[in-house]
Amino acid sequence: MLLSPEVLTILILNIIFAIFAVVAFVLSFRIFLKWDANSTSTTQYKLEKESFLAATIIKYIFAIKVPLFIFFIFTLDKISNVITGAMCAAGVVDATQSGMYLIVLKIINIYLFAYWLRIHTIDVSDKNQPYTKYKFGLFIVLFFLLMLELGLDFMMFKDIEIDKMVSCCGSIYSSSSTSALSTLFKIDNSLLLMVFYTNYLLIVLFFFLKKRYIFSALNVLFIPVSLISLILFFGTYIYELPSHHCPFCFLQSDYYYVGYFLYFFLFMGTFYGLVVSFVKQSKSSYNISLLFNSLYVILLTLFVLNYYLKNGVFL
Repeated sequence: MLLSPEVLTILILNIIFAIFAVVAFVLSFRIFLKWDANSTSTTQYKLEKESFLAATIIKYIFAIKVPLFIFFIFTLDKISNVITGAMCAAGVVDATQSGMYLIVLKIINIYLFAYWLRIHTIDVSDKNQPYTKYKFGLFIVLFFLLMLELGLDFMMFKDIEIDKMVSCCGSIYSSSSTSALSTLFKIDNSLLLMVFYTNYLLIVLFFFLKKRYIFSALNVLFIPVSLISLILFFGTYIYELPSHHCPFCFLQSDYYYVGYFLYFFLFMGTFYGLVVSFVKQSKSSYNISLLFNSLYVILLTLFVLNYYLKNGVFL
């Protein structure tokens, strides 16, 4: 599997990431230890130039990392065609022990890199650069998470066995599954929808009240609530099949790639919702968060209403 063109592309880019990340890590470590905004020494002047170089490297890692994550999901979907039993990316993820951990880590890293970029943008807009030491200290942590992700990338693709039978998404995301996911299907849909819409309405309420810590906490809660609701309830209306719960299949052309829009809306809404608790000057973050969370809720609701209007019944 390592010799697949798509997999090779990912691994080669990972090597490039690793090389540049090591450079940024060394510079960040030096800046974190020696940065003094009040100093006028030659060392401080050199650190300021190095901070520009390190920040540029980190920005471009993130700029490539986001589309590369989309390409990663595309690759999983494509190689599922040659793995026995797999019908989409879900089967490939389930084919190795590290697959699900890798997906979760990639999502966490995207959130963290986006947060770093937000802090960097605020930092460079202030002539005093108050967040310089903090943001490079943060990257020191991000560096190890990134290296772990790159290592898991290699391990997952190396461990995939083409001839080994894997589960399809229909069996993975079902009540008969032996995985931890099967317990989710015991949740009553009425309760799930009540939690989902209540969570969203509370986000709207605290948007107007501008209680930033509560607003952020509700956005954190909205991530798992939204994903569980998508798998158990709303996904069936996208597929128009009561038994189909896969969170990957609607990324395909058969469903007009609607999954990419849904996940993008959810990421943007919850990310900017989290930002408001870390950044005080966050009026725009409030607005962006509410906008994208609303788009996410509206789009999912429209699938349910569209199905009802066409068929006269709910699934």
